[in-house]
Order: sequence, then C-alpha cells, then structure tokens
Amino acid sequence: MNQTRQALSSIWNHFQSNLFPWLSEEIGELTSKQQLLVEVLELAQIEHHLPYRGKLPGRPQEDRASIARAFVAKAIYNMPTTEYLLDRLDSDKRLRRICGWEKRSDVPSSATFSRAFAEFSNSKLAEIVHAEIIDRQMGEQLIGHISRDSTAIIAREKPVVTEVKPEPPKKRGRPKKGEVREKKMTRIEKQSSGISLKEMVEELPTECKVGTKRNSKGHQSSWTGYKLHIDSADNGIPITCLISSASMHDSQAAIPLAEMSKLRVDNCYDLMDAAYDSPLIKKHSESLGHVPIIDENPRTKERKAEIKLELKSRRKAGHKYAEQIRYNERSTVERVNGRLKDEFGGRMVRVRGAAKVMTHLMFGIMALTVDQLMRYAE
Repeated sequence: MNQTRQALSSIWNHFQSNLFPWLSEEIGELTSKQQLLVEVLELAQIEHHLPYRGKLPGRPQEDRASIARAFVAKAIYNMPTTEYLLDRLDSDKRLRRICGWEKRSDVPSSATFSRAFAEFSNSKLAEIVHAEIIDRQMGEQLIGHISRDSTAIIAREKPVVTEVKPEPPKKRGRPKKGEVREKKMTRIEKQSSGISLKEMVEELPTECKVGTKRNSKGHQSSWTGYKLHIDSADNGIPITCLISSASMHDSQAAIPLAEMSKLRVDNCYDLMDAAYDSPLIKKHSESLGHVPIIDENPRTKERKAEIKLELKSRRKAGHKYAEQIRYNERSTVERVNGRLKDEFGGRMVRVRGAAKVMTHLMFGIMALTVDQLMRYAE
C-alpha cells in the first residue's frame, strides 16, 4: 500500500510541479474542475483504448478521442445534456483546448456526439478504461475491506412489462416410487453451481423496470430505471460496477461482483448489508479466501426483537464486536453512491438502454476514481 501511495504521490507532484504550470502558460490559469479533468485524462489515457481507424474510404470520421474527453468533462462538470456540453465548449476556450479542439468550428455537431456515444457504449469503452486504471494503480496492493451496495438510477424511459408465462400446475401429494421431480434453481444457486462469470453477467436482467427500496428510516420509495451495483475499497475508490434492472434484488449481483473484483484486486473482508444475507453468498465469499461480514436479516418478528434487545444491551455495556467495528467501514460505498449522483452525473441520465446508461455512469465513475486516487496521494 505504501508503494502505491508513493507512486500516486509522484504522479500528483508531476501534475502540480510540471503539467499544471505548463498548461497555465499555454492556455491560462486552470480552475479546480479543469485540473481534475486534466488528471483524469492523463491517468485514463482514453485515446489508447480507441480502435485505430487508419485510412478508410469515404469521409473521415471526427476525432473520437476528443469526443471521449468531452464526455469525461461532461461528467466532471455534472452537465445535464450534450447540448449543454456543446454550449460550454463553444464559450470556454480552455475546456475546448483541453479536450483537443483549437477552434469553435472544430467541435462536431450534436448528431456526431450521439453516434460516437453509441460506439463507446457498444465497445464498453468507459468500463475498459476504468478497469485498467484500477489494475494499474490498485492491482498490486492488498485491500482490507470491499464494501458492496447498490444505488437507484432514475431513467427517462418507459419500463418494460414482462409477460409472465403460466407455469404448469404442480402435482399434488408425495412423488411416486422412482419419480424425480426437478426443482427450478434460483439465480444465486445457478451462480454458485460453477457457471462462468460471463454467463453470470449475461443472465442478469438489464431492462428498464420499476424498482422499490426501503430506506434507512423504513420508508419505501419507488423509481423507474436501473440499479448500479458497486464494490468499493476502503479509501472510497470504486473497484467494480454492474448495472441491472431496478426490480432485481441486490443479492443476485453479489457473486458476479465478487468474481469481477477478484480479477482486479485482493481483499480480506467483504462487507454487505442485510439484503445480501444468504448462506450461498457467505460460502462463495469464504471460497475466495475472504471473511464475509453481512448484517443479519431478521426474517421473523421474534428474531427482530431479539436483535434489537441485544443491540440495546451492547450499547448500555459499551461493548462492540470486532465485526461490528469493521462493518462500519461499509459507509465508504454510501459515500461513493452519493458523490456519483451529486458531483459526477449520476442524477443526469438522459440516455436510454442499459448499455448507454452504463457508459454514462462509468464516465462519472472514472472521474470519481481518479479524484479519489489523487486525494489518497496528497
């Protein structure tokens, strides 16, 4: 961890001592937002992940690297629409030059931005860039806790109505001698049976649906759209993200998230709330060599009363278990959710379809990740 911090400190010193003074002489004094944009673009190196087009027949396409940088700027400035971004590029010379355009006439039209965004969504550009940032900056250090949670993503599209096919009536009574009645496996059981990570992710529902969630005060709220599932490290750096329908239960994303995070970092503890209280999830976490700390889900009123009484007794005695102290670290993922929505475009979803919504969110996650890395380096 110290080596990673030293490497990040070296990058931070390079930004402060060399890059920012040079840019200030070239294009003028940078604002804090523009400095963050430069940091993200320097660490992300988006242009290296775009396909080489070479000399293709027909009219040459607009520079996709500059457009990708502009979408990063859109997330950092928390802009609601692409039209707002284009207006800002037209009026802000420094922002325009950071993205890669010298003149106003060089900035493409809104239609070109839309086509480019569709290409980025199909190629999962933002997800690939974020994964490489994590692998490069966090891959060699041991992380104490991975905190897992989901957050509601409100979309401006109609929810998909799924037709429920009527199941054949079940046979009543005991099975006959030699008769085998197959039991349909749940999604978590399928994930635990040894299927590949690709199959797990493809099996998750991603249509726009209506979701309902109970908040910390016990009130239910509903929204139309999606859920973003996040694994976050102790320092508030998002490690892995998955998108699903708003109606999907949080627990069904736990095992795919754990498998994805395992490919990027090594951690000791998995912290999850009561929504993930499942023996299969605990078993899978232990199979990865982790210690699962999951809040208990009281499934009966009697057990709920017992837990409440036990917590009250502990508070009076001033006693805390080590697991309870570690579980409090899970607040990092709540802060990631809040920063994504308040600062990096999480509430500004204006695109439709899971792939485009995920790309929009991942540009924000990419910026948030670099911002947290630079804070960690200071």
